[in-house]
Amino acid sequence: MKKFIIILLVLLLFITILPLHAQDRSVQSNSDYQVIPDEAIRLRILANSDDEDDQLLKKKIRDQVKEEITEWVAEIDQIEDARKLIEQRLPEIEQVVAKTLAENGNNQTYHVDYDQNVSFPAKVYDRYVYPAGEYEAILISLGEAKGANWWCVLFPPLCFLDFSAGTTVAEPSAEEEVDLETQEEDMKEEESVKVKFFFLEWFR
Repeated sequence: MKKFIIILLVLLLFITILPLHAQDRSVQSNSDYQVIPDEAIRLRILANSDDEDDQLLKKKIRDQVKEEITEWVAEIDQIEDARKLIEQRLPEIEQVVAKTLAENGNNQTYHVDYDQNVSFPAKVYDRYVYPAGEYEAILISLGEAKGANWWCVLFPPLCFLDFSAGTTVAEPSAEEEVDLETQEEDMKEEESVKVKFFFLEWFR
């Protein structure tokens, strides 16, 4: 009888502690996920091609432009102010692109646009999906703009995230649309099943 009571107490202890542990892991995991606000300004750069030299040039332009704009928006906390500043200083971004091309002995054409509806493919970064869609962004197109793209969030500044390390996926159809919330629920459900299965095996 005493042995049965001990086992019952252990059982109750596991039932109480394991869900809390799973919840802590979920909170910790979600804190690593950088949510992009609805009102954000992105930077997207399209390389001329996937040729190694074109991709390297894209990265050099990325570094120069990102450094320039990050300084502009460092002290700004309102998106309307950020929009006005970027619109006013768009010619300076063009100059940065032109200068970087010239310094690298490259004469390919380029276009710098600031638009509310720039198309972005879906991006898988770490365990999270940033859905495809049209977003407010500065779009820099180099040459034929047929190479792999790179992007980050300029305002609020999230360019420290290496989205280039993620995987760009094809835009889903209406039936295949990626749902981040559904994916998170599936992961939580799977984790719960694993916890229960582990406990049953241990108890046996």
